[in-house]
Amino acid sequence: MTETKNPPLTPELYDYVLAHNPPLDPVQRELVDVTHQRLAAEAGMQSAQEQGPLLAFLVRLTGARLVVEVGTFTGFSALSMAQALPADGRLITCDVSEEWTAYGREAWAKAGVDDRIDLRIAPALDTLRALPAEPHIDLAYVDADKENYVAYWEELVPRMRPGGLIVADNVLFGGKVTDPAATGNPAAIRRFNDHVAADARMESVMVTVADGLTLARRRAE
Repeated sequence: MTETKNPPLTPELYDYVLAHNPPLDPVQRELVDVTHQRLAAEAGMQSAQEQGPLLAFLVRLTGARLVVEVGTFTGFSALSMAQALPADGRLITCDVSEEWTAYGREAWAKAGVDDRIDLRIAPALDTLRALPAEPHIDLAYVDADKENYVAYWEELVPRMRPGGLIVADNVLFGGKVTDPAATGNPAAIRRFNDHVAADARMESVMVTVADGLTLARRRAE
């Protein structure tokens, strides 16, 4: 049995982690709170609080100027990444819900980054396929319907510049990916994880942040 060094993530330990990460700014905090208050049944779709600072860190680390996000929900992750972009940077975010993304639009305007965010309401595969085919994306974040993760990956990888980074959320799916009898979303994520691990175009690592993140870098040709 492989030994894990991960301690149990108790509420106290989780609070400790959050206290030692960059704090959410007032607009981010308000958006997180409003999402949980008004969309309680769906709030679990929001990226975890610690992922906001992490995504912002990755934007700065990669020097990203063009970010593509698949799955906006109420816009917390888009807000976090847009705030880390340079003033002339651009974030294209894809969703199908005008209702949910309306919360994001309001928060982006409050934070003064709405001019950096291009929200496209349409099936994400249509949006991705309409992007230029050549490598030009610096960073992509995938957090949407799990059945299409492989399809999103296949549209994104050829469009990533060498060294560009894809971040995929929910790759552990609550631990259900280890159940070979699981169907639906856990099975879709398992297929995605196997697909990523076998893709020679990318160098990837899976980390146990929140519900699991895969970080994959486009190799130089």
